[in-house]
Amino acid sequence: MAYLKGNLKPNLQSSLESGGIAVTAEIMPPRGGDPSRSIAMARKLKGLVNAINVTDGSRAVMRMSSLAVCKLLLDEGIEPILQIACRDRNRIGLQADLLGAHALGIKNVLCLTGDPVRVGDQQNARPVHDYESVQLLKQVKAFNQALDPVLGSLPDGPTNLFPGAAADPNCKSYSSLRKRIERKKEAGARFLQTQMVMDAQKLEDFCKEVANPLNIPVLAGVFLLKSAKNAVFINKVVPGASIPDSLISRLEKAKDPALEGLEIAAEQVKRFLGIAQGVHLMAIKAEQKIPQILEKADLNLLQQ
Repeated sequence: MAYLKGNLKPNLQSSLESGGIAVTAEIMPPRGGDPSRSIAMARKLKGLVNAINVTDGSRAVMRMSSLAVCKLLLDEGIEPILQIACRDRNRIGLQADLLGAHALGIKNVLCLTGDPVRVGDQQNARPVHDYESVQLLKQVKAFNQALDPVLGSLPDGPTNLFPGAAADPNCKSYSSLRKRIERKKEAGARFLQTQMVMDAQKLEDFCKEVANPLNIPVLAGVFLLKSAKNAVFINKVVPGASIPDSLISRLEKAKDPALEGLEIAAEQVKRFLGIAQGVHLMAIKAEQKIPQILEKADLNLLQQ
């Protein structure tokens, strides 16, 4: 992990700050103690993406620690993005994880509030929410300035974390969306990773009206659809999801819906890279297909 030691910038940060194209992908930690499948999926993405995002209790479902999987990725020479959600830890726990991430050489951090417990499978669990995403971003910014929340300053100097935040271009209220993103930028967000986007016009409006004026780079969320049934289910259960009828119809009519889903995702990668600075690829339980999406999109970071 030498490329992340000291003050060296992670690949993702360098790409975004230089104005280059950035591509990230998402893997899910295992629901158990064996990380081998997650690591195998990450290996298939090595060299194809700038960094790999590791989810943190997504959908309020128990998974292995994102921090642990990120460290295992570093051991493989793969740059991770640590998702860190506020739902399950108080500020002391969040502060500990941020300092631990820095010590391990994990620099990229995506600061999230976290999905509500009610959408998960342990609804008797107690959410914490001592912080939410803006407060977490402020904490990262404070640590990067060597500020201790109690003692005034960190005894061993500043951290060197690269914080990002989530955004939803599908939000119906642009005024509230703009205010929220302004708060995240002011709190220290250095990049935005969007929820899944299925409408290029919504992404373009979001970039032109919200992100670009704030001079904050955007990674547009590309989600692999597996079938029409899968798309209808996502529209029903995922907050903010808005998969248009035209895409659902296209999947219904396809001879091979899985292949059609790959084509749709590749088309979105091409289109979105003409609007945003990067893309973030999500293929839940099908991460092995992400290289196919990139190949169909004629995108190879190693040749850039």
